[in-house]
Amino acid sequence: MDSQELQELSVNNQSAIVPIAPEGFKSGFVAIVGRPNVGKSTLMNHLIGQKIAITSPVAQTTRNRLQGILTTSEAQIIFVDTPGIHKPHHELGKLLVQNAKTAIKSVDLVLFVVDSSTDAGTGDHFIFNILKHLSVPVILGLNKVDLQPKNYQFIDDSYADLIADTDWSTVKFSATTGVGTEQLQQALIENLESGPYYYPPDLVTDQPERFIIAELIREQILLHTRQEIPHSVAITIEKMEETPKITKINAAINIERSSQKGIIIGKKGSMLKTIGTAARKQIQKLISGGVYLELFVKVEPQWRQSRIRLAEFGYQVEE
Repeated sequence: MDSQELQELSVNNQSAIVPIAPEGFKSGFVAIVGRPNVGKSTLMNHLIGQKIAITSPVAQTTRNRLQGILTTSEAQIIFVDTPGIHKPHHELGKLLVQNAKTAIKSVDLVLFVVDSSTDAGTGDHFIFNILKHLSVPVILGLNKVDLQPKNYQFIDDSYADLIADTDWSTVKFSATTGVGTEQLQQALIENLESGPYYYPPDLVTDQPERFIIAELIREQILLHTRQEIPHSVAITIEKMEETPKITKINAAINIERSSQKGIIIGKKGSMLKTIGTAARKQIQKLISGGVYLELFVKVEPQWRQSRIRLAEFGYQVEE
């Protein structure tokens, strides 16, 4: 590639080469919105071909506005995986919903993901009423088609009725099996305008490595403790040392109540060991060389209710 066809961009404080987009190339920012646990993070991971967003059977997994980057020969799509829009019950919840609404206002296209294994509910109607006033295109994505019952027509009809007075297009797919995701990807590209490369073609996220590592640890806590420690946990990477052969990571698991400490640690440290082993395997896929992960537990009472603690743990209001 000719040097005149390249430009330099700073990504995570490092210079990276970004090509000049050819004629007809499309690009833009796409917000993935929907109720908690409809498969938004699973979908983004599938589309970009790499795990950058954590997933969990427990609703309300996504917290930060995570950006995943999909680059093809004809387009670059920057996905904004927003927290599930819901009725908040604490300061963290209020912040997440506010940040999701902010994300919607600053993108080129919105993908409204719903769970097509069940008919449209009050949560879907609530989000629809937020989105219907937008000036940018909206695509309704009916996820989980692999879980639809045999008599699914009434479900599809409920969503058709929901968007009847709009010009939104609809795509059915399964983020888990991949069925229909190629058609979804093409629909997204068709709704984007011509634009430049915003990031280097080989980049899959704009988030720093420490953030992804902290999220992978939090995912394992959600998976192994389920309802006992739903979402009152935050991870901070206290120390990270990298050598050519091994990366040593010290991470704190911050919880709200002393009673939760025993659940996280488990009998003779068994749960903490299980979480650490599973998280290390996921982290190993992210970075080269060996990984040494040390976890310890800290009690931070009512951190989800404190704006100061929220900021310390990386949760801030986005303008």
